[in-house]
Amino acid sequence: MITFLEGILVEKSPARLIINVAGIGYEVFIPLSSYDHLPAINQSCRILVYDYIREDQHSLFGFMTDIERKTFALLMNVNGIGPKLAMSALSSLAVSDLNTAIVSGDVARLTTITGIGKKMAERMVVELRDKLASSEMTAGIGPGKQNIKTADAILALVSLGYKQAEAGKMVASVAAGDENMPVEEIVRRALRR
Repeated sequence: MITFLEGILVEKSPARLIINVAGIGYEVFIPLSSYDHLPAINQSCRILVYDYIREDQHSLFGFMTDIERKTFALLMNVNGIGPKLAMSALSSLAVSDLNTAIVSGDVARLTTITGIGKKMAERMVVELRDKLASSEMTAGIGPGKQNIKTADAILALVSLGYKQAEAGKMVASVAAGDENMPVEEIVRRALRR
């Protein structure tokens, strides 16, 4: 089982990266929250990995923090949630907001995640509330203003009909570095491009 990769970052986008480890290029799928913390291209990078192996699929999912990886693993234990939906959840909400919404039973907040309806949100609360409430995963993590703003901007673009990956690229191209830009302005600028 692969637990982390350390090498040179060759390529990055809001949904995936390629890391060169001793001459082998690994494709790793990442949530938007991890994308914000990646180093520049051709720089050294260490990323935590969740190794997903099934009969017809072998994929690597990467995270910059252990709390993201633990949350991903917990989400994967919920009946009906696969890796794509778990990544969508981590890209739509900051980890602290996601965990807080589950612990507090905030079904309305959870249904803002693309692909999660009311029944799935309720299942997440029932299956994960106790596990999260009794762990360190809901303590000591504050949401980053920029993560919340970019996630909200992506959700706005998705509601306008853009695909999640396309919306992520649009937002990343305009929101980088300006933490004071309101969500509405991020969306406006993304639509102009």
